[in-house]
Amino acid sequence: MSVNSKRVFYVKYLANPIYVDILKARPDVRLDRIENESPEDFYAPILSAAHVYQIGAARDELAPHFHVDAALLKRTPNLLLVSSNGAGFDPVDVEACTAAGVLVVNQSGGNAHSVAEHALAMMLTLSKRIIQSDRKLRREANVNRNELVGNEIEHKTVGIIGLGNVGRRIAALCKGLFGMKVLAYDPYLSADVMAERGGEKVELDELLRRADFVSISCPLDKKSRNMISTREFALMQPHAYFITTARGFIHDEDALLQALRDKRIAGAGLDVWSKEPPPPEHPLLQFDNVLASPHTAGVTIEARQNMGRIAAEQVLDTLDGKRPPRIINPEVWPHYAERFKQAFGVTPG
Repeated sequence: MSVNSKRVFYVKYLANPIYVDILKARPDVRLDRIENESPEDFYAPILSAAHVYQIGAARDELAPHFHVDAALLKRTPNLLLVSSNGAGFDPVDVEACTAAGVLVVNQSGGNAHSVAEHALAMMLTLSKRIIQSDRKLRREANVNRNELVGNEIEHKTVGIIGLGNVGRRIAALCKGLFGMKVLAYDPYLSADVMAERGGEKVELDELLRRADFVSISCPLDKKSRNMISTREFALMQPHAYFITTARGFIHDEDALLQALRDKRIAGAGLDVWSKEPPPPEHPLLQFDNVLASPHTAGVTIEARQNMGRIAAEQVLDTLDGKRPPRIINPEVWPHYAERFKQAFGVTPG
């Protein structure tokens, strides 16, 4: 294969510089960087020649004209692979990619430990009322500690929605550290598989009714969008906490706001938002029983390095004709394989 014959590009950022180091070791691969503000005469030739788009997973950090949709796919006639930096792929229209014969992959599992630890940290902080204690101490003199009585999480019940890489890690931490009972809702997994991953398979309504903590760990798609809204918050126990480290739009922010105002639930830990980052005046940020972070659950040194490494390795394996392990749209494979052979003269598999 000739020098720089395989073209990869990204916009603005990568998960970790290790991605560049790994790709630079391959003389047949050229890596281009585009900025959100790059002029069209600079980025248009890059898009036109590209075989791979290494795309950011956060929709609001990427200029809209660099989101992968039908319009961008028309400008990338040679594109074979869209690879998300993270587990999520919000800026990617997967159906449009499938129609165009473009494979979509993510880096699921690469930040599972970090996200699971973040979810557990939110559970502990809320249950022990650490966030309220911190804020009171900063605002008031002579704080009465008896007004800040919290709860232990040992032997409580956690309900995990989505028992994939992150959800199963949350289950392991909750059971192993605190002897918690784990209920799980995941329509794509059997009861046996969920038991192996540490969870008891239940329907969503039962999970919401029984759990002391409800933790969202599923991907955002058409079925999960607004899955947790007014009806679902009403099913939760008044002492229960809602935790999400998944994606914005899975829960209805207005419905959560009303549930908190009505004291239908005890509080919330929110790492994901409909607009990221949320503005300081966001109404959910005005509650002392809401613990907030700006989509940083998976943003650790270890996770970023791991994500960058597995992303680079998966891209190179795919360009070498191997079937990648983290395909989002497997139904596209026959069409993709034909296009790959046209581009590089070999059939992938």
